[in-house]
Amino acid sequence: MPHRNTANNPDTPGGETLPGSAIEGPAGWIGKAVVLDTQGPLIYIGVLIELTKDHYVLAEADVHDSNDSRSSKELYLLETRDLGVRVNRTRVIVERREVVSLSLLADVRD
Repeated sequence: MPHRNTANNPDTPGGETLPGSAIEGPAGWIGKAVVLDTQGPLIYIGVLIELTKDHYVLAEADVHDSNDSRSSKELYLLETRDLGVRVNRTRVIVERREVVSLSLLADVRD
């Protein structure tokens, strides 16, 4: 494998920018399954289709209220990663101010 000069990016081991990484940012995640976590009991899981200044827009989404479930948010995410998104919304618009974290569903780990 040819050596790449990756010393300019201090945010990753070896300095490289990984495709789909946070360094690429949410705009690079359009068309991918994401998790929007809130400070409250709601989590949003779906395909990111649009970003605006104030909103995230998801398609084929699952809006999950952890108060209505016996499993924690983390356990629910692991099940969703393994079994697939339980779609209960064709489209959902989520206010950015409600979101405390954003990640790719594929990045959810045990």
